[in-house]
Amino acid sequence: MNTTRILVLLTVVTAALFRFSVLSAQSIDLVNPILAGFYPDPSIVRVGEDYYLVNSTFSYFPGIPVMHSRDLQHWEQVGNVISRPSQMNFLGDRMTRGLFAPAIEYHNGTFYVTCTLIDHRGNFVVTAKNPAGPWSNPTFLPEVKGIDPSLFFEGDRAYVVYNSDPPENKPLYAGHRTIKVMELDPVKLQTVGEAKIVVNGGVDISKKPVWIEGPHLMQANGWYYLYAAEGGTSVNHTEVVFRGKSPWGPFVPYEHNPILSQRELPPGRPNPITSAGHAQFVQGPDGQTYAVFLAVRPYEGNHYNTGRETFIVPVSWKDGWPVMNPGPNGVQYRYKAAFPEVKLKGALPQSGNFAYTLTFARQLDPALLFLRTVDSTSFALSKAHGLTLKLKPETCAGLSNPTFVGKRQQHQFCTTETELLFVPKAANEQAGLVVFQDEKHFYFLAKSMAGGKPVLSLFKSTDEPDKPELLAQAPLKSATAKVQLRVEAAGDTYGFGFSENGNAWTTLKDKVDARFLSTQTAGGFIGCVVAMYATSSGQPTTNSAAFKWLKYSGNDPVYRK
Repeated sequence: MNTTRILVLLTVVTAALFRFSVLSAQSIDLVNPILAGFYPDPSIVRVGEDYYLVNSTFSYFPGIPVMHSRDLQHWEQVGNVISRPSQMNFLGDRMTRGLFAPAIEYHNGTFYVTCTLIDHRGNFVVTAKNPAGPWSNPTFLPEVKGIDPSLFFEGDRAYVVYNSDPPENKPLYAGHRTIKVMELDPVKLQTVGEAKIVVNGGVDISKKPVWIEGPHLMQANGWYYLYAAEGGTSVNHTEVVFRGKSPWGPFVPYEHNPILSQRELPPGRPNPITSAGHAQFVQGPDGQTYAVFLAVRPYEGNHYNTGRETFIVPVSWKDGWPVMNPGPNGVQYRYKAAFPEVKLKGALPQSGNFAYTLTFARQLDPALLFLRTVDSTSFALSKAHGLTLKLKPETCAGLSNPTFVGKRQQHQFCTTETELLFVPKAANEQAGLVVFQDEKHFYFLAKSMAGGKPVLSLFKSTDEPDKPELLAQAPLKSATAKVQLRVEAAGDTYGFGFSENGNAWTTLKDKVDARFLSTQTAGGFIGCVVAMYATSSGQPTTNSAAFKWLKYSGNDPVYRK
């Protein structure tokens, strides 16, 4: 081979390697779910190169996390929309009530979030100049009667689109709902004129479609697209789309609806993703359309403890219609996208397998959750002791605000640990880790007293709030020494353990039924939270418990290499 041919070959190889490196630098793996754990009902908006996403939080406080990303994969929580008790609280509400289905929009320098406060004053809107907050106090919209409101802006006019009652409030069948549109003054935050029904029942009312909800309006290609979830937020959940020449309709359904559905897939498939719907479209960094939506990852049947999570798929435009394109076997755990990765410094990981430790020297992470409101007198932060929780008489089996600071369970297989310094003075004083689905479904790994001696106990909630079932109990060597606590999730079971020296671990009880904490068993719309919890069980006390750190590690098989 002569020198010229060698040089040509080297040039070709170098060019190919260069193109490969450029392609690699300009591609990213979108790993589903992009927000793992209890992050349901996603709504997203793009502002320049930035993306902001919000989720439902029901009766947890703070409410409606605001997530930020530059690449749709790496997310950082920058704030919460409902962050002040003066905005609202959820005292007296069951955990699965509260805030339903927020939607975020941006117009002329202002961010808007609409949402439903179920069982109380209904739909409201809040605004902010900075998505990190502070957000305004809510302005309620009494004329918007229904749930799941979202905004659509056209010039200086705004429209609110929402799920509402059937015509004349006379349902033709169970689950018969409508989509209505109403004009909104975006400055005064007041409705204008009358609401109009633009979808009655769903795609084809003759087939009795149920629970048309989570609607959004979008303008593209000379059309107004109205898209919404249909079928209910369980295994029959889907996404459907309509289009018309005006925000007021008339809207014609796509002949090949639904545009997203997992319900036809084989139920016995490995690593299933189900219940997909409640979507919103957004333009990606590559100019292509993507959809974020909720779905779930059951470990058995329809049992899942991680709640409804936020997923993403690419969207294809077919004959002028946006159709989600998950692939031949449904929603995938990974998609390759042709734009660069943008990591956010200091952000906690939210997808795939990951591990981190939360410390409590200065502030609480904004993702941590209280029950129904926040009582700033019930906890303190310090470098020396970490998170100190005052024991309150309230318990997590009630409808009030116990001393509870929780982190979402984000994996089917995960471990949560903490170091506890707590000296109980009586049997009613308890502190430890609670795995919490709702006020009637939880397991509590607690340090307490029994017969005047220190013990570690595992309790299971019952229908009687003040009578939990004792599942296991073990003596502790010292009432005053630190103890490490561990909760291990393994799909359909939990394991509970402890260590008195930080090295050797003792299993208190293994193979505890996780299905008891599943949404399928408990009902409702929320996922499990593992919380640091301290209570004096109905009796006043001045005692407190200190949690030095909280370690979390998730290791789901589907992400293992």
